Amino acid sequence: MDGEVAIEADGLTKRYGETVAVDDLSFSVGRGTVYGFLGPNGAGKTTTMRMLTTLTRPTAGTAAVAGYPISDRGAVSRRIGYLPEEPPLYDELTGREQLEYVAGLRDLPPRRVETRIDRLLDRFDLVTDADKRIEEYSQGMRQKVGVIQAILHRPEVVFLDEPTAGLDPRAARTMRRTIADLACRRSAVFLSTHILSVVEELADVIGVIHEGRLVAEGEPGTLAERSTEGDATLEDTFLAVTRDGDELEADPLGK
Repeated sequence: MDGEVAIEADGLTKRYGETVAVDDLSFSVGRGTVYGFLGPNGAGKTTTMRMLTTLTRPTAGTAAVAGYPISDRGAVSRRIGYLPEEPPLYDELTGREQLEYVAGLRDLPPRRVETRIDRLLDRFDLVTDADKRIEEYSQGMRQKVGVIQAILHRPEVVFLDEPTAGLDPRAARTMRRTIADLACRRSAVFLSTHILSVVEELADVIGVIHEGRLVAEGEPGTLAERSTEGDATLEDTFLAVTRDGDELEADPLGK
């Protein structure tokens, strides 16, 4: 983990009328760190990511990404990559044209980016299909194009929402290796996924959100060790801290 902070949230809150989607969220992520962001459906994961990527304004609290406040949308967006659950793709374009279009939006040098596009297409086994229209792509192929366009400009911070969704085992392994490589190159990776094995393999720090609140945070191994249950796994700990109603322990990890 790098000592330099890449993401810092302080009291981040989002309300929709009477509904509190994210409640007083505070955490920090260092450069070169993979931060595994876990939570059940509806816990506030996507809302948090949308605030950090400047797509949704917080109701209260502040956050900075890559050294810039999220109120500075231009500065933040130039320094981040974002893979949402449904990548924004144009079906009428080919995979290669989609990537060239994104490169143009980011003013990347054409010659240099062409080589990078070729390398990433090869890495994700898309060379053969690069000149087919995206409307012909499977979900997994669309996911691959989505992650390539998210990291094409070598962002300082990468937000990934369910990056292995729709991928076969070989492609999922490539995705995991890519996430590890991003961290090795000092990018911060904010990783949201339901696949706990991916988090256990890749995350340096895990944050668990439940009903909009951060209910547990720590290194993968220590989270399980701090559970009140003996020989607990990460899954056991996750289930313990995301119980609803009367089942939710007041302080299951001793925080």
